[in-house]
Amino acid sequence: MKIGEVARAAAVSVDTVRFYERRGVLPAADRRPSGYREFPPSAADRIRSAKALQDLGFTLDEVVDVLRAHDTGDATCESERWRLEAVVARLDERIAALQRVRDNAEENLAACRAGCCRLLGDGGRR
Repeated sequence: MKIGEVARAAAVSVDTVRFYERRGVLPAADRRPSGYREFPPSAADRIRSAKALQDLGFTLDEVVDVLRAHDTGDATCESERWRLEAVVARLDERIAALQRVRDNAEENLAACRAGCCRLLGDGGRR
């Protein structure tokens, strides 16, 4: 498949296909004598899998590692569960950090409503 065909089949841009190839999500494509890349039909499925993993919260480096583990044929749910556990832990940390920011913003909003704007750092009585 040409790069444009892979991109259409995977619902991504041609630039995304090139990027994934550079980053190791896709194996390097064979080249036709004309220089055009020639991808196997499985390339679109691999891109869709990579996007699904990213949607779960995996970083691109983690996606590459997951796909490599899968490629060896040794990956099982049990052997790979730790990866998803790490993603969930990271997401929990981000949620907690966002909750702290939200709580702080809510406190500042309450102070503002009470006539004491803390945003200006000078007591905000104006």
